[in-house]
Amino acid sequence: QVRLAESGGGLVQAGESTLLSCTASGDTASISTMSWYRQAPGKERELVASLDFGGHSSIEDSVRGRFTISGDRAKSILYLQMNNLEPGDTAVYYCNSVQWDRIYWGPGTQVTVSS
Repeated sequence: QVRLAESGGGLVQAGESTLLSCTASGDTASISTMSWYRQAPGKERELVASLDFGGHSSIEDSVRGRFTISGDRAKSILYLQMNNLEPGDTAVYYCNSVQWDRIYWGPGTQVTVSS
């Protein structure tokens, strides 16, 4: 089993940056992919970025050029560097991991961007 814990976020001003971290614990050796999702009020949860530990990453069009995903495989930590934040980025951000056929979620961390 894998446990995920997000950290970072909070209240930021539009145009500012913040870094989210996700620490995985438990049976992390078989994790193949980790991702960031977000869910804004009244909206469905959406994928933001993914990283597989073969070194491939993907970023959704809505945040490309502003957000960067990275990870430390040895420490089982996933990062999301968010730059030039916009009010539309306000959401709860969730960390997700895939291990074989199992999917795990963190509890989420709130990011609020004020204009």
